[in-house]
Amino acid sequence: MSRDKSFENPEEIAKLLDVISDRIPALIKGLMNSFFSPEAASNMGKAVAEFRRTLIEGGIPEDEAMEMTREYLRTLTNMRGIMNGAKIGSFEHKDEE
Repeated sequence: MSRDKSFENPEEIAKLLDVISDRIPALIKGLMNSFFSPEAASNMGKAVAEFRRTLIEGGIPEDEAMEMTREYLRTLTNMRGIMNGAKIGSFEHKDEE
């Protein structure tokens, strides 16, 4: 089995880490924007409405369907809490709002 010798050099490792430290924050920001853009909000609203409609059409009583829908929405929106304050290595995301 061959081994990549380029990563045994500390300068190469430092260059790699510099590239990663530039790209990870941009990746996190892109993920945040994909969850919290106007389009994402519209899609989330449609998903929640469809979830509730499906429960009711499936025979779930209205009050139970509403509670299940609230829990579904909490699950979807909890991602913001997970992402806010997420720490990856030395990068810590702080919500800019």
